[in-house]
Amino acid sequence: MVHDSVPRFLNDSSLPKATAVGWMGRSPYLVKSAFRSTDCRTPPEGMNQRSPERTHSRPMRSGNPTESEMLRRANRAGDLSDPLPIRLQCFPMINDVANTAAPIRFTDPSLEAIGEKVNEGRRLSLDDGALLYETPDVHGVCRLADLVRRRMHGRIAYYNVNRHINYSNICALSCSFCAFHRKKDQDGAYEMSVEQVTEEAIKAEEAGATELHIVGGLHPWLKFSYYTSMLSAIREAAPTLHLKSFTAVEIVHLQRISKRGKEGFEGMKAVLRDLRDAGLGSLPGGGAEVFDDRAHDTAFKGKIRGDQWLDVHRAAHEVGLNTNATMLYGHVEGRPERLVHMDLLRRQQDATLRDWASTQQISTPGDADHVTLTGPAESYPNHRLPMPGQAGLETGYFQTIIPLPFFPDGSGLERLPGPSGLENLRTLAIARLMLDNVPHAKAFWIMQTLGMAELMLDAGANDLDGTVVWYDITHLDGASTHQETTTTDLRRAATEAGYEAVERDTLYRRVNREGSKWSLAPEVAIG
Repeated sequence: MVHDSVPRFLNDSSLPKATAVGWMGRSPYLVKSAFRSTDCRTPPEGMNQRSPERTHSRPMRSGNPTESEMLRRANRAGDLSDPLPIRLQCFPMINDVANTAAPIRFTDPSLEAIGEKVNEGRRLSLDDGALLYETPDVHGVCRLADLVRRRMHGRIAYYNVNRHINYSNICALSCSFCAFHRKKDQDGAYEMSVEQVTEEAIKAEEAGATELHIVGGLHPWLKFSYYTSMLSAIREAAPTLHLKSFTAVEIVHLQRISKRGKEGFEGMKAVLRDLRDAGLGSLPGGGAEVFDDRAHDTAFKGKIRGDQWLDVHRAAHEVGLNTNATMLYGHVEGRPERLVHMDLLRRQQDATLRDWASTQQISTPGDADHVTLTGPAESYPNHRLPMPGQAGLETGYFQTIIPLPFFPDGSGLERLPGPSGLENLRTLAIARLMLDNVPHAKAFWIMQTLGMAELMLDAGANDLDGTVVWYDITHLDGASTHQETTTTDLRRAATEAGYEAVERDTLYRRVNREGSKWSLAPEVAIG
């Protein structure tokens, strides 16, 4: 039997009795049984209650309320502006039983074996991933991913206050899928000076941002000194900003123009050290696309292949920089290629964490199908993951997986339909299940829409990304979502989905905020 977590719409007095009848939040029949056999219809003290003098436009229903009425009452209770989710605000005992098991019922019996693996904290194979893609029970797949997500992060949904700067769209490449790039004299081509980028960074810091996300095209004439000068200028002018900058594709380009191209992997590490010393804090996950040569040569010819992308991130980890990992899907690749992509990320993270563990006197199991690192099993608890600069460590790792749906409009691949909403949910859930050693899974709302990102919180995602503001790459590629949102919108999205919204910085440390002023909370890190 596979188990789920977090009972819903119960108060302190009703929960023990509801548990005794075997229900933990899913069966409508048992919902009614539990509610009608207890006093849970009485709202907890402090909840909004109707005034005795209040008149009603229709007679009060006598007897026990229906299930739908009970659910409406529970959802009405509380103030959506409160930072705590409604369920947690009204029914505090839920916090104490967030990991209590309850059965997941599959409509596809073939998911039972995978469910047992997930329940026991065992690693899923590529064959398991294929079955997760083939099953018609998408809801069951999402429930399994939600189980892993809750075990790792409980009912927390992270967000951050960030700004994006694309310093130039001039690019030496001409990828068929990319509507962002321009040639130097082409209409719409631009490049920002170091001073212009710095001015935008100052504005971001004054507005309360904690992160600046900086990427651009592979500009054929900018010198390596432009990039180090830009980072140094921002660090001096806006020192509180974390600089998450330059995709792996850009790093390879910077290695070439820095005259270190012939030095191989060590030259790449030297470039990353120079950038780190100038102010670079971490790498974004862009440019991974999908790790398949056929798909690469069809849609991304000219860009670096998967092995080079992985090398860049391995080099970044070795010099102490955390990175993210992406996967662009829904174009010319197939589902098997997506699974291989996930597996390659998982293997590299295994090696990174194993090397780190050896410095911490943590014994590690050998390579085997059952090995899990930061997932449901406790081989590597999340709070023990390395953080750059802690305890003298110089170790980085993949901290977030970000599946990105492909937008065909304006890309040169308009003939392709792009992925459906259901496929987006399924792919995010499978990524959460397969990448058991990557702590966080992000629903990148600007490509998914904020509404879809809410749904993804129940399908394995634990991060909504941030306020963004100015993200030209996606929007020139045909996306139809807004280019910015507010912290109020992000917190409301998390709350409406039943989660506690927690602001974080780039390294997943909790942020305390008063307007545009912020500071790190006492915790070292959020795992």
